[in-house]
Amino acid sequence: MSFASRNHRDPNVTYTFSSRPRPVDSRSRHGDPAAERSPPRYGNIMYDRRVVRGNTYAQHLTPATAQPDTAEAQRQQAVRRAVARRRARERSRPVTPAALQGRKHVDMQTDLYLEELSNIVTAADIECQTDPFLDRPASPLFIPAKSGKDVGTQIEEGELFYFDWEVQPVLEVLVGKTVEQSLLEVMEEEELACLRAQQRALQELRNNELAEVQRLQEQERRRREEKVRRMTQQKQALKEQQEVAEKVAARAFTRRHLADLRSAAFASLRTCGFLYNPVERDIETNFLPWLLEEVKERLEEREAARALLDALIRDVTRKRLTTSEEATQPEA
Repeated sequence: MSFASRNHRDPNVTYTFSSRPRPVDSRSRHGDPAAERSPPRYGNIMYDRRVVRGNTYAQHLTPATAQPDTAEAQRQQAVRRAVARRRARERSRPVTPAALQGRKHVDMQTDLYLEELSNIVTAADIECQTDPFLDRPASPLFIPAKSGKDVGTQIEEGELFYFDWEVQPVLEVLVGKTVEQSLLEVMEEEELACLRAQQRALQELRNNELAEVQRLQEQERRRREEKVRRMTQQKQALKEQQEVAEKVAARAFTRRHLADLRSAAFASLRTCGFLYNPVERDIETNFLPWLLEEVKERLEEREAARALLDALIRDVTRKRLTTSEEATQPEA
């Protein structure tokens, strides 16, 4: 495929050229020679001013022979630039942060000298009826002004994309990727099915273990209750057995105590003098004291007679001793 361009000097002369496609440098429209000599930069078509954006359904098509109004286009471009500069200034202007919850911003006077406003102008509302609006004429079609330089490109035979030959690797890649993605999805589905089956098995195992744990807990609870009941019964039996033993011991002690109680009571009464023999009591109280007195008197008389006899024997012995001594002394 070839691209042909006519010479502006001679319409009859036609020449062809070939070059690599490249984007148009937007700096060249300002007439900068350095920019024209510098290597071209690749641009994005989305930011190209020559591309019309927005809804084009309601736009009026201009005949190809109609010439755009250059002055009107420049005026609109100047208006757009002014609007863009104003928006940029508004965006760069610092903005007051939003008020906190429960508070609000209030306008206040920050001048150095406060001035009281006393002259208040009286205002009144007045209404009037206006004629209805006329139909607004249709807006003219906006055609941006042409800018930049025209560049031509020569395309030789075989330089473009050959579909039948070059689509095969792309198709192989697409088919391979599709099959690979399908295999991955199938493997993922199988893996998810295995995971679900494993999860169900684990859930069933968990439910069985939980039921077994509940059964063991219930069994342990029953055993604990049975143990407490048995311990209570054993304590009650031990208590009753202890009470029976205490009763038996008390009965035996009572029997033993009551067995000796009669004799002990009579002995205690006899010892205390409440039970006595009148003969023995008469002997003890009357006869024995009298007998003792008589014996005592007799013993005293016998002792007195013995003392008198001893005194007589002593005197006689002394007199005989004195006489014997006088007789034995020599005569002077």
